[in-house]
Amino acid sequence: MNSPIVQSTHGVTLAGGGPFSARDLTLALARAPLAVAADSGADRLLRLGIVPEAVIGDMDSISAAARAAIPLERQYLVAEQVTTDFDKALRSIDAPLILALGFAGARLDHGLAAFATLIARADRRCILIGPQDLAFAAPPRLRLTLAPGEPVSLFPMAQVTGRSAGLEWPIEGISFAPDGMIGTSNRAVARRVELEFDRRGMLVILPRRRLDAAIRALRDAS
Repeated sequence: MNSPIVQSTHGVTLAGGGPFSARDLTLALARAPLAVAADSGADRLLRLGIVPEAVIGDMDSISAAARAAIPLERQYLVAEQVTTDFDKALRSIDAPLILALGFAGARLDHGLAAFATLIARADRRCILIGPQDLAFAAPPRLRLTLAPGEPVSLFPMAQVTGRSAGLEWPIEGISFAPDGMIGTSNRAVARRVELEFDRRGMLVILPRRRLDAAIRALRDAS
């Protein structure tokens, strides 16, 4: 295994080339203070006044102006074209938490690729923050603190089964699959929601206002 490019005992905010606002960046940096860019995410960070600690990717979309503004020793070319820049960056970061901005909301294909990467790199505790929602790969066991009535969507990226407590529609006995049963628009009926899955492959999607609850749940997850 190659050594990680970025190592941090704190959280990392990973910026992609899709849209995100100064408010989004402030939200993420308050919880994950080290800023890293995936390719043209560097342009987004620079426009918001942040010079990334590292830029990782195939460098096919970052602007010449951004490359000139960022020290060369902070630029890490990963030349292969088989994986996305999100994947290249995610697998190159060793941190207890990664908050990803600019990977959802611009193009459907980019968003789907980002969801697939969350599952493929489920060993990374990464939360993808979108305009209204957030998503992360479910660990085998998860406990969330939510308000009754809040949406809890479960979207399978593979065949997955599981158990739940605190959801309006329990999931035990359901065989989930991306081309079969999915679990969108479930709801919490208690302050504590407990989820357990037989394997990796489930995305958890929550309202963006529950970012801190998602962070706590992932840090405590087994």
